[in-house]
Amino acid sequence: MTSNILNQLWSPIAALTSHWEGKVNAQICVGISNASIVPEKPRVLVQIYKENYSHILIAQSGAFALNFLSLETTELIKAFGFSSGRHTNKLGNVPYTTKITGSPILDNCIAYLDCKIINALDAGDMTCYLADVLESDTLQNGPLLRIREAREAIPGEWNIEWDRHNQDSINTSREIIGNISYTPWQTP
Repeated sequence: MTSNILNQLWSPIAALTSHWEGKVNAQICVGISNASIVPEKPRVLVQIYKENYSHILIAQSGAFALNFLSLETTELIKAFGFSSGRHTNKLGNVPYTTKITGSPILDNCIAYLDCKIINALDAGDMTCYLADVLESDTLQNGPLLRIREAREAIPGEWNIEWDRHNQDSINTSREIIGNISYTPWQTP
């Protein structure tokens, strides 16, 4: 019962991009939440698994960008979500620019948020980052891609790979979810 409720809480799908010392990376992110009701001080909260290569880049740079996807960009789910940036340059053939933080902004995203981290919470298997949105823009009209629509649009073998990747992540998380550090986060 609990998992049925929690499965409905996922956010739109975004390609979270990051950089550090000349390296760039992208991953699929579905743990995103608005974290401010003050219009002139926009903030977001994102959840990044510690095993992800992006976690290293984000922790070092103190920044990331959220690039929101559409049905027309579902191919990025496989490109960014099913392999690690430790082994391949996921952005090698993907056109992008950079803005204030230096994190990649994908040319074909619907909208983006360029973010600087202001605090973090260790959650055992992941880190929850609170970030100021320094710049944002809507580049295309249309709805943001959600998990249900993505699952219906991608090929069946991608869904199988997605499920296998999720199960691997769950197994890893089970081993480390209780390893929480209570040391306050420091800005890089």
